Amino acid sequence: MLTQLTKRLATAIPSLIGVIIVTFLLTRVLPGDTAAYFAGPAASAEAIEEIRVKLGLDKPLYEQFVDYIGALFSGDLGVSLTTGQPVIEDIITRLPASAELTLFGLVVAMLIAVPLGIVAAVKQGSWIDHACRIVATAGVSLPVFFTGLLLVYVFYFILGWAPAPLGRLDVFFSAPEPITGFLLIDTLLVGDLETFWAALAQLAVPAATLAIFALAPITRMTRASMLSVLSSEFVRTARASGLSPYKVVVTYAFRNAMLPVITTLGMVFSFLLGANVLVEKVFAWPGIGSYAVEALIASDFAPVQGFVLAMAILYVLLNLLIDLLYGVIDPRVRMEG
Repeated sequence: MLTQLTKRLATAIPSLIGVIIVTFLLTRVLPGDTAAYFAGPAASAEAIEEIRVKLGLDKPLYEQFVDYIGALFSGDLGVSLTTGQPVIEDIITRLPASAELTLFGLVVAMLIAVPLGIVAAVKQGSWIDHACRIVATAGVSLPVFFTGLLLVYVFYFILGWAPAPLGRLDVFFSAPEPITGFLLIDTLLVGDLETFWAALAQLAVPAATLAIFALAPITRMTRASMLSVLSSEFVRTARASGLSPYKVVVTYAFRNAMLPVITTLGMVFSFLLGANVLVEKVFAWPGIGSYAVEALIASDFAPVQGFVLAMAILYVLLNLLIDLLYGVIDPRVRMEG
């Protein structure tokens, strides 16, 4: 297993290098002049040039890249011109908000999609199977920002069940001192249940938006994988041996159908990291996605580069975690490693 993880990590390093190079080049060809933006519309040409020199944008592109790589090796992602703070501090501050939203949405999607996919496969052709197909089609067809706006309109504007979509916590509540950065966990650790329920209410609608987006691929893969396993020889043998339907489906069929589902979860999580950007803007969520969008609008290179690099590292770590889960679910993977 350790050998397999080492090999996967070795193959991920060139990908990270490619991400760094492509991100650096793309941020330099974006329209707009960073120096002119921060100098202001009334700034003179001399003032703009002075800012450009201060930012190092007057150097040739290869010199800028060498400086950027040198800073990366020292753990310096640069300073955000929009916030005035080091990018690494901004990412550490905002990443827990995005992670909490993404993980909560993924967990909600799994709790609904996996049982729905199993029941749809077991009761193929029933109304549950047709409902599963409708859910999968709707999840694929609806853009995530449209789903978010629709849920806000229904649950906040019409029904009044949800709080105003204005961040992680209502203005009438105070967040506790950060411990883990996850607001739900921090409020439980300090025993503030009132703030916990307020934070959960704020999280419910944006998490539901991401969950609807994630439902489709998880449900479809669970159903397809279960259908494939249920038609196999060992399942028919288990049924012929007189085992209960529950044991046949859960113990034998589902465990063997989990590997494709786990792979899909990894892909869905990476998709959710991208969808997070839109959801955070719709709900004014103070996460890393909205931070990157604001920096992109301002032609602020350092936060955009830091955001892409952080997402790439998260994706690599996620794939390593999936490899570990493969070994836990199927011992043959450990033997091959």
